[in-house]
Amino acid sequence: MSKLERTRRLRLSRSRRLTIDVLHYNRQVPTCAHDRRCDLSRVAEIRSRLPVRVSWSLLFIKAFAIVALRRNVLRQAFVAWPWPHVLEHPHSVGMLATHRDHRGEPWVLWSRFLRPESRALVEMQLSLDKYQTEPVEAIFPFQWQLSGLPQLLRRCIWWWTLNIAGGKRAKRVGTFFLTTLASKGVEIQDPPAFLTSNLTFGPLDEAGCCRVTLSYDHRLMDGSYAADCLIELEAMLNGEIADELESLIAAGQANAA
Repeated sequence: MSKLERTRRLRLSRSRRLTIDVLHYNRQVPTCAHDRRCDLSRVAEIRSRLPVRVSWSLLFIKAFAIVALRRNVLRQAFVAWPWPHVLEHPHSVGMLATHRDHRGEPWVLWSRFLRPESRALVEMQLSLDKYQTEPVEAIFPFQWQLSGLPQLLRRCIWWWTLNIAGGKRAKRVGTFFLTTLASKGVEIQDPPAFLTSNLTFGPLDEAGCCRVTLSYDHRLMDGSYAADCLIELEAMLNGEIADELESLIAAGQANAA
């Protein structure tokens, strides 16, 4: 039997360890997913005329964070230890799944956006550009270091962050999560994460519509509440977010004059 025909045992790569950790804690959260076909034709048309690039993901992150300003549940987390209680954060921290190729491995890392509700979209895009291009060890130091630890130690750090860290929990893992494969023409049925709110959206069709899915912790909200959040998210994208994009176009035209 040649070496190519032999069964081999391989160590888990560092990138897979992080994904396995996320899935481990995802199984501990009773999530339920609802979706809405959202008409985003207005914001899509305005975005097509922008003088600079702004990612669709950032539009969703800022819009959802603004919705969370008046919907406290979207900034809450269910904590089971030392007794079941709710931890409410004063502001949103959006986490975006970011795909990187590093050292010959595909990685899914979490780009962090603090207080996205109060940040300019152009500023957020500059941050995303860094997450997508700068060395993984430098721009994702915590995740890179965590991936190199043994599983028992990693799980202890995760457990401490989720149950004991208090205000630092949001800074480390966020208050909501967004992942999408819309740029590849693919829809994610149920975003796998462990936060109270986990978002995804699919590609836009010819009418400027797409499916937007909210996977949520059923211990903190119900389907009707999630549906209202999706309705407000659609309105926010076509309203305040679209208006900000219009202002970028106007600023570009004024600079060019």
